[in-house]
Amino acid sequence: MNQETVRSFSLLLSATPRGARLARRFTTEQVRAWGLPLDPDRAEHIVAELAANAVTHGRVPGRDFRLTLYVIGGTLRIEVTDTRGDRRTLGPQHPGPADESGRGLVIVEALSDRWGVTPGRPPRKTVWAELNFVPHPAPASALTPALKPAGSGPAPTGPRIPPSR
Repeated sequence: MNQETVRSFSLLLSATPRGARLARRFTTEQVRAWGLPLDPDRAEHIVAELAANAVTHGRVPGRDFRLTLYVIGGTLRIEVTDTRGDRRTLGPQHPGPADESGRGLVIVEALSDRWGVTPGRPPRKTVWAELNFVPHPAPASALTPALKPAGSGPAPTGPRIPPSR
């Protein structure tokens, strides 16, 4: 039976520049708090682009966007859900050198191992990206005594009780 640890973090943020800024900061702090062996700046840059898109293109007045982070095994999954499912995400555009926007999904594609768009319950859509990492091995102290290899623990201490006759 697979018993991978799943961690998650999710919150609603206002679809404003302040909400996008907070999404970046919460992501960096959560990746650090989880102690993931990956560069938190990489995750922060992905969230910056996805949150900026949610605020710029997915904004509906009075509606928030949701940031969700999952860790399953050796993958950090980043999801940003907005309330503009009618606006399809076409994929990375390749703007000209003088263009001031249009590079967000190019950056997401470059920084992530996988990314995509999942339609949600109307009117929502979720743009997601995944980062792979090599998980830390579980420390020996996390194993239950029954699972520790024989002879791996300290020698017993305390008074020796003779066997009963």
